[in-house]
Amino acid sequence: MADEKVAPPVDDRAKPLKPNYLKLVFHHVVSNALFLCIPPLLALLFPRLSPTSLASPQLSPHSAVAGSTLLGLAAALYMLRRPRAVYLVDFACFKGSSAYVAPRVTILAKFTGGGTFTEETVAFQRKMLERSGISDEAYIPASLLCNPPDMCYRTAQEEAETVIFGAVDELFRNTGVASRDVGVLVTNCSLHNPTPTYSDMIVHRYKMSADVITYNLSGMGCSAGLIAIDLVRQLLQVHPKSYALVVSTESMTLNAYLGNNRSMLVTNSLFRMGGAAILLTNRLRERRRSKYQLIHTVRTHKGADDRSYSCVTQEEDAEGKVGVALSKDLMGVAGNALKANISTLGPIVLPLSEQLLFLASLVLKKVLKLEHVKQYLPDFKLAFEHFCIHAGGRAVLEELEKSLGLSPWHMEPSRMTLYRFGNTSSSSLWYELAYCEAKARIKAGDRVWQIGFGSGFKCNSAVWRSLRAIKSAKNMRNSNPWSDEIDSFPVQVPKLVPLMP
Repeated sequence: MADEKVAPPVDDRAKPLKPNYLKLVFHHVVSNALFLCIPPLLALLFPRLSPTSLASPQLSPHSAVAGSTLLGLAAALYMLRRPRAVYLVDFACFKGSSAYVAPRVTILAKFTGGGTFTEETVAFQRKMLERSGISDEAYIPASLLCNPPDMCYRTAQEEAETVIFGAVDELFRNTGVASRDVGVLVTNCSLHNPTPTYSDMIVHRYKMSADVITYNLSGMGCSAGLIAIDLVRQLLQVHPKSYALVVSTESMTLNAYLGNNRSMLVTNSLFRMGGAAILLTNRLRERRRSKYQLIHTVRTHKGADDRSYSCVTQEEDAEGKVGVALSKDLMGVAGNALKANISTLGPIVLPLSEQLLFLASLVLKKVLKLEHVKQYLPDFKLAFEHFCIHAGGRAVLEELEKSLGLSPWHMEPSRMTLYRFGNTSSSSLWYELAYCEAKARIKAGDRVWQIGFGSGFKCNSAVWRSLRAIKSAKNMRNSNPWSDEIDSFPVQVPKLVPLMP
């Protein structure tokens, strides 16, 4: 049997995530102070250049012209430097039919049913499934429900088309936007990279315009969906009056692991079939019907560190079977990546009072060496009303709940997404946001923080502001993956749920 990489969690799992961003907070506070000083400074330096003084008869014509020109240039410069707003018109998530429902006992039988598996492997897989926090209603592709599993290129392509076209069809139906009006298309799938690409498949299926700008992101892990959002944000700064389509998914067909290496068996227990399609735009006239505005994106890459780089890898085991290996260092690596990410995001989104409290505790502890002073952990609940944390697994969610000081209510969308749909990779964030909408939790002006983790190792964030209240979707059966069952949630998920025969 191959060497086992699974081991008890490293010590730094228990440590709260305390971002070290003294310098960033200091610069942010100073820049805010300077910004507030600009109006009175201008009033002192150019008292005659106010709108009232420009209209004054005592002002000479030359001074009036000069003043008007200066103000006009300042306004033009501001408009030129101001980034274009990016709006999220709508999004859609794939929801499988009953034909794709895979009880955990079925998964155990399919993934350990041959004669090549040891008793230890079967027992470990059973243990992982019982503690996964995933229900018996999540989906896997038809290729893995066959007996034996039909893991080939053809069935992988069928899985991709089922998920992608299902989500995109619904998105176009809900928004009424014509496919030929889409100017930017970005797709992401980490482990299945066919030729032609996913983006080519979409262009062909929906007969998109020949000048559509397409990108296909691969091998970037579960955080690739937010990388796609950030890429679209940048593209929409230089392509005015455009629609952009983002499609996020992952493929299971070719990536189920059928070996005995424990570090590779974890993915069999967690990953399920799913995907999402998101329509964004920079068209100002679309603001009225859009759901959200993209406020910030922050991307953190820790790949320069050896431990971070090698904690999630696709590789062969001792028997030549390919799988995705998860290192024992994963939780510690994810914690460090999150620290780095919120070190950048915190000074941008946190209230000034929280920044000053953190800065004061940091000075007392690090500068004045007062060891008895407890370092202050900023309260991110003051910056966001809703949290969509990648449903990577129960342990990840429990750690982030503790580290960020969140309540069960804040964690509910992530926990229920893991329970109902499993880990659908980068698209899980959209099932979570759909849960918030189906529960009618989103009010006008609410801020949403999406957090994604991925191999490499990466931690990415996106911050959205709601442009309007989102009404409950429970009576709109085709617009939300939760709509026909939202009244059944939340549910209590025990730490261990035995597999039923």
